[in-house]
Amino acid sequence: VQLQASGGGLVQTGDSLRLSCVSSRRTFSNNGVGWFRQAPGKEREFVAGIAWRGGSTIYADSVKGRFTISRDNAKNMVALQMNNLKPEDTAVYFCAAALGSYASVDRSNYRYWGQGTEVTVSS
Repeated sequence: VQLQASGGGLVQTGDSLRLSCVSSRRTFSNNGVGWFRQAPGKEREFVAGIAWRGGSTIYADSVKGRFTISRDNAKNMVALQMNNLKPEDTAVYFCAAALGSYASVDRSNYRYWGQGTEVTVSS
């Protein structure tokens, strides 16, 4: 499964961005999908995840109420809507397909990773 993340950019505090993750394979729709991020000098951390049917979502506490993950299996696409962005959201964002049908906060539960898209939030 190849994943392509896009939608990053340079924005100001309080702005919004919508990241997209598109898969090259239809079987993507059977997998949970997660978004992770990695800031310079920091570990890659979980941001949000969604189950294969989209009914179950999980979020990191730091983004709850600001970020929304969604998916369109007909388009093999998972989106991350990011609102009210803060400088601490600055990172490279990665999407990943889980080994199973549900997302997880644990990186080891993800098999396929996209190349990342950079988000920079200026103060």
